[in-house]
Order: sequence, then structure tokens, then C-alpha cells
Amino acid sequence: MVGAFLPGLNMSAQTSPAEKGLNPGLLCQESYTCSGTDEAVFECDECCSLQCLRCEEELHRQERLRNHERIRLKAGHVPYCDPCKGPSGHSPGMKQRAVVRCQTCKINLCLECQKRTHSGGNKRRHPVTVYHVAKVQELLEEEGMDEDTKRKKMTEKVVSFLLVDENEEIQVTNEEDFIRKLDCKPDQHLKVVSIFGNTGDGKSHTLNHTFFYGREVFKTSPAQESCTVGVWAAYDPVHKVAVIDTEGLLGATVNLSQRTRLLLKVLAISDLVIYRTHADRLHNDLFKFLGDASEAYLKHFTKELKATTARCGLDVPLSTLGPAVIIFHETVHTQLLGSDHPSEVPEKLIQDRFRKLGRFPEAFSSIHYKGTRTYNPPTDFSGLRRALEQQLENNTTRSPRHPGVIFKALKALSDRFSGEIPDDQMAHSSFFPDEYFTCSVLCLSCGAGCKNSMNHGKEGVPHEASSRCRYSHQYDNRVFTCKACYERGDEVSVVPKTAASTDSPWMGLAKYAWSGYVIECPNCGVVYRSRQYWFGNQDPVDTVVRTEIVHVWPGTDGFLKDNNNAAQRLLDGMNFMAQSVSELSLGPTKAVTSWLTDQIAPAYWRPNSQILSCNKCATSFKDNDTKHHCRACGEGFCDSCSSKTRPVPERGWGPAPVRVCDNCYEARNSQLDVTEAQADDEGGTLIARKVGEAVQNTLGAVVTAIDIPLATN
Repeated sequence: MVGAFLPGLNMSAQTSPAEKGLNPGLLCQESYTCSGTDEAVFECDECCSLQCLRCEEELHRQERLRNHERIRLKAGHVPYCDPCKGPSGHSPGMKQRAVVRCQTCKINLCLECQKRTHSGGNKRRHPVTVYHVAKVQELLEEEGMDEDTKRKKMTEKVVSFLLVDENEEIQVTNEEDFIRKLDCKPDQHLKVVSIFGNTGDGKSHTLNHTFFYGREVFKTSPAQESCTVGVWAAYDPVHKVAVIDTEGLLGATVNLSQRTRLLLKVLAISDLVIYRTHADRLHNDLFKFLGDASEAYLKHFTKELKATTARCGLDVPLSTLGPAVIIFHETVHTQLLGSDHPSEVPEKLIQDRFRKLGRFPEAFSSIHYKGTRTYNPPTDFSGLRRALEQQLENNTTRSPRHPGVIFKALKALSDRFSGEIPDDQMAHSSFFPDEYFTCSVLCLSCGAGCKNSMNHGKEGVPHEASSRCRYSHQYDNRVFTCKACYERGDEVSVVPKTAASTDSPWMGLAKYAWSGYVIECPNCGVVYRSRQYWFGNQDPVDTVVRTEIVHVWPGTDGFLKDNNNAAQRLLDGMNFMAQSVSELSLGPTKAVTSWLTDQIAPAYWRPNSQILSCNKCATSFKDNDTKHHCRACGEGFCDSCSSKTRPVPERGWGPAPVRVCDNCYEARNSQLDVTEAQADDEGGTLIARKVGEAVQNTLGAVVTAIDIPLATN
């Protein structure tokens, strides 16, 4: 009963049994719009009343009341006493919680005011409603607590959870899951505090004592093995921060590069960073880590955080400036930094160390030093706590934001900077080398690496390199662009070919025999014919086209589709010829095809006239049988012995699969011994000129092939 908790409460008032010990439905105390009949939703501290939705809106629409501080009522809410300003002996302005509500007077009364105003006379019979006894007692107990006790109570139920595992995989599914595990409100504005340092320096222990009054929210262990693997998070309701514990540096671990990259992603979403060191003297590792982290943040993360801000429509910029840093230094046998020279500020000494090591932590909004000397355990964390609270109150460079924004930023960085990093290829002169964050694709021709960030292909951004490429006969990566278009501000690729796009195969072949190859621009039309004049032709590079050597990226052979290899373009001329005479008769067609193939075939191909039987099964060829050349060895085979295909780039055929014999297919892992000079002879000169000369020389043979069937008919 109420009396057991609140002795002296007058229970003689008329109280309905259903209401005894219950939290009543609170009614509006203003009667401004609703006449006091609507349920109260807000409590205005400055109006000193409970208000319904309508009254709260109408009242605070007035200019003089607009800035009143009001709170939304929760279940179990117990208002303050209306008439009193505190019992005698208390300072003015100290409010007491109400224990009853007088239904006639429509006011809330604390124990003292209830006895003073309703213990005698007519008011003694006023019906009252008793507020929830347990809730009143709890609130009274809380109001009697000191600040530390209240804070401890607020953190009693806090637990940590795994946010990102050691493989850089986020362990929460979405924003809602992240907010649920943090156990905070979706509209709560909060900051992020993370901790870094070498393994075994007591990072988890530091967080537990700084934020959670020694409770083991983050796991600690006396064992040699690291007890923190991956990234763990918890919510501190006192300071309204998401606290993040990270895996230690310099630990014995696999996937070291990936785990180090993970630390920088955590640092990038943090507002305040603690670097914990237990060394008696500050080591260079501390300065190198922070210096390299600053450089990597500015070089790789700023752009991605800005893109996330724009993409998600966030009103809080994520990349204005990096986090503030507090170096927490605990010594046992040595003095703290600056103690031997009281006139020197520790932060200035730290900046001097950065400068001597050639590191410049420009990304961080500030760097502070906080030291403590432990003569006898336990460690004193009060100084660190005060420094943290001071920095958290500073919103000039880093503002608190919704937890959903924090998750979006972490997700964006994880999506962009992910993938395996082979440790054996890393030069660990830097904590965060560029290889951790840039695309790992290399140009097939020159070996230059792509300069864009990881996974840039997801946004449709092509590969780019900082250096120029070099020509490779294997990939034939020389392309031409129209000079006239280039001077107008466009870059249009053009390709030498046998005929203009408007010519039929036969007409194109006839023109080709006379004027050689053509260069056709989609915008300007035919800009060059190799035999426009019988002699004195100028080179197209000097007149109508520009030449450029382009990078060859794995999986992107767009220019190869037009700029085919030498042998392929030679055979295109033969295909035009065969199409033109195919309707005449089988014999002449075979003869022309066979003879023309020998004229324009690569040097290593065996001539058709010397191929009498299949090089593998020894089956003899009849007059009308088709002879196939293996693109790898150049020998002649029947159809069944040369039905397989594979790329033969070493012979100038590019990356596309072409016909090879069974033996060369089985030996595909061994490269043919082709010298640079031979390969260049096949693909280094202007291919289209070769085709033009071959077709001109064979024009007489074509005419003869046409005349033979006409004479015999």
C-alpha cells in the first residue's frame, strides 16, 4: 500500500479501488481548447501544467510561449506537485513528485502539500487518485541519488555486440537491426567514440571504466590471446555515444592487411578517437599509425563520405573534418610527457614528433594528450573521462547524428573498400598503403595499376592509370582517332578497313583493289583512302588521324572488337572474295579461296598446295575438301582434328578464341617460342595496307576464276 512506502499519506479521501496503486489517465490541466476533457500528452515545465495535443499546439503558437521547454509523457509518468516549490528547508525551485491527484481541484499534490491542503475541511472529502506507488518510490529514490549512482543505474543493462568481424563483414543486416542492437532511439542524436592501440594495452578495460563504471561491457581476459577480434559496439546512454572497441595492432593474426584496413573504416566514422598506450615512452608506432591514417583518410575516404552524404540526402556532412584524437598515455616508471619541462605544452611536443617522422596528421580536427601515472593499481580514468566529456560537448566541427546515418557511412565504406589483400604483396612501410584502398587491376600491356578506388566498376567508372601505356603486338593496343573531330572537341575512334560502311562486299572489294584500305569516321565519313593516288600518298597519321596507345584492362576488350589483330583482318579480305565467287561453282571457289589464303596467310602457315593430308590423322584431302589451318602451329588439318578453340595471343590473334588443332589445344599451357621480331612482322605494320596489296595482286586471279565457268557453260 501507499502508506508503506509513503507514511503519512491521507488515505481517507475517496479513492476508487480500481485506481488504488495505479497510474491514472492524466487529463489536460489547461482547459485552453479542450475544456480539460482531453488526455494530457505533454508536460510544459514553464507553464507548470499537463497539456493535451490541442492545447499544447494553440498555447505555444504564441510568440512569448514558443520557446517553452516541454516533454512528451511516457507510460507511468508521474508529474511534479503543482502548488509547492519544495518542502520547508529545501531551496526554492526544487520540485517534488506528486503522489496523488485531486480530481476536484484538478491539481497534483506531493505528500507535504496533500497533508497541508487536504487533511481538513471540505477538501478532505475530495476524491483523489493515487499515482503508481512503485513508480513514485523509484522516482523519489532517484531524486535522492547522487549523480554517479544515477549514471551507474543508467548503464546497468548495456551490452556490447559484434559490429564487424575480422573478415570485414558487417554483422548487422540494416539500420533497424543496428539501432535495435545499440538499444537507442532511432531519432536519438549521438556521436561515435572508438579506441585504438597495440594488442594487450588494455583498450577494452579502458572503455569499461571510462564509460560503464567498471562493468565488463567489452570482454577482457588475462590470457595471451587477444580477446577482442573484429569490431564491437555498445551504447552509452549517459553520454549518448556509440562506443566502439577495436582489435589491437601488432597482434599475431592472419589477414593482417584486411584487419588493418578495417581499423581505418572505424576511424573514419568516429567523432572522437582514443589512442591507448601503456608504454613508458611514446613509441614511433603511435605517430606512424595516426599520420598514415590521416593521409589515407584524406586521400581515399573523404570523397566516398561526401558521395554518401549526397546519395543518402543527409543533412549532416560526414567528411567536413576527421575525428578529434585523445592520446591516453599511462606510465608506471617514467614521467608523463611535458612533466620535466612544465613550460612546454604536451600537444606541442607531440606535433614536433610528427614533424620529425615526416607525418602530418592534417585530417584530425584536434590532437590532445592525456596522461596518468599509476604508482599503485587501479588506473585512474577520471582525467580521461573529463577530457572526453569536454570534447563531446564541442559541436563546432563534428555534430551528433542519427544512428542510421552512422550505419550508412560504415556500409558505404565497407562496400567500396573490400576484397582480399595478399599480405605477401604488401610493403608494410606504411600502416595504410595505397594498395589497401585502390583497385588491384593491372594493365595487361604495360603492368600499370588502376588509380581508382576499389570496386569503382559498380558505379560505371572505367579503369584509369596515372602513366601512359606502351604498345604491345600481342594486344595490338594502338588506336586511331579522327583529327578533325579531335580539333572540334570530340574524340572519335576510327579503324582502317577494306570498305566503307555503304559498300557491298563485292563493290567494296573492287574499290579496295583500286584505292586500298579506307579510314571512315562516323561523323566525317571516309577521311582517307590508302591508294587515292598511285604514288606519293601521305601517311594518315600526318594528315587525318591521331594515334594513341591505350591500356588493356582484363575483361575490357572494347577497342579490340574494332581494332582486330593482323591475321584476322587479312582473312576478312579472303572472306569477301569467297562470298563474291561462291555462287559461280564449287571448283573455282575452292581454288580461289585456297590460292588467296596462301597469298595473304601469316608467314608460319603451311601453304595449301603443300597440304595433301591431315597433319594428325593422315587422311588424304580430296579436291573439294576443306583444309583448316591451326592458328597456333600453322599446319593443315581436317575438320575433326581441328575443332577446338583457344586464344593464341602469342601469334598476334588477340584474346579471342580461334581454331587450333587437338595437339596445340592440349598443350595450351605452354607458350610457343615466338620472337619479338616475328610477331612484329605479323602485326606491327599497317594491317590494312597489307590487305590492299594482297587483293590488288590477286585481282587477275579473281577475273580468271570468273572467266573459267563462263567459258565452259
